[in-house]
Amino acid sequence: MSAIVEVQASRHLDQAFPAWWSCRKGKRQGRVPAPRFKRRSNKQSLRFTRNAFRVEGETLKLTKVGSIPITWSRDLPPTPSSVTIIKDGAGRHFASFVVQVERPQLESNGKAVGIDLGVAALTVTSDGEKIAPPQLLRSAGKRLQRVQPSLSRKVRGANNRFKDRFRLAKARAKMSDSRLDVLHKLSTRLIRKTPTVVLEDLNVAGMMQNRKQARSMAAAGWRMLRTLLEYKADLYRPAWKGISRWEPTSQAGSTCGHSDGKKPFRVRAAWNILAAGLGERLNACGAEGLTGLSASGSEAATHLNQGVQPCTA
Repeated sequence: MSAIVEVQASRHLDQAFPAWWSCRKGKRQGRVPAPRFKRRSNKQSLRFTRNAFRVEGETLKLTKVGSIPITWSRDLPPTPSSVTIIKDGAGRHFASFVVQVERPQLESNGKAVGIDLGVAALTVTSDGEKIAPPQLLRSAGKRLQRVQPSLSRKVRGANNRFKDRFRLAKARAKMSDSRLDVLHKLSTRLIRKTPTVVLEDLNVAGMMQNRKQARSMAAAGWRMLRTLLEYKADLYRPAWKGISRWEPTSQAGSTCGHSDGKKPFRVRAAWNILAAGLGERLNACGAEGLTGLSASGSEAATHLNQGVQPCTA
């Protein structure tokens, strides 16, 4: 084992303990768990700094490890400063390089877009575009239903249980990678075409308590989509605005501001704005309402006490 790897592990531990202590004392926001040893069956990683590795074509040479053949997923830009060798729970190995690149400024159409998340449609934008959710559970469900019971019947410590654990890990990794690929492409496209992205701050953890919709919500990856939009907005420099979860964006019309109160889920597909006498799709109305909230700060552009105006949508 190279001494550089041990030094990097010590530095990571030196950062982990102060972060945990600061969280316990209330000096750090969020929840930071206590440092612990990694299990051999879980994700493992090693980090090599600049002087401990070298890239030669399709080969990665590591100090005291040797030459490792690699398959490039993309061209390596400038000379990397470090590389992290990762082994995930499915037994796959990855090499993650740290490089410094300059991101070009994106040209946009100058129009803000509001995004409403859902189950029937993953996203509905204020432009009227609907993105269907990825059908990951349907494609991978049969394999999971076959491998999961087989794993539960195996005796702990047996070789067959070890094999089934890898089969289950590979099936779940494939489903996770497919979901992440869809969300990456969607978030990149949304960030590139608009200078302002508006998204509602949903309580996803609380909504997951609904046992009838929890599986569909988890498969859609709402929280992951917001995380990708946030970091890409910071990377490509468009504006990012989050609307409070307490704003009734799905109860008020996007153009007239009229609200007829809270509605049960069974009537969420379509509802009528009685004052205007015009039917609107709830998701599209909510997405347009998000852009109205972002344009006026924290309040909607139109209210009931200002008089109901006819809808033009």
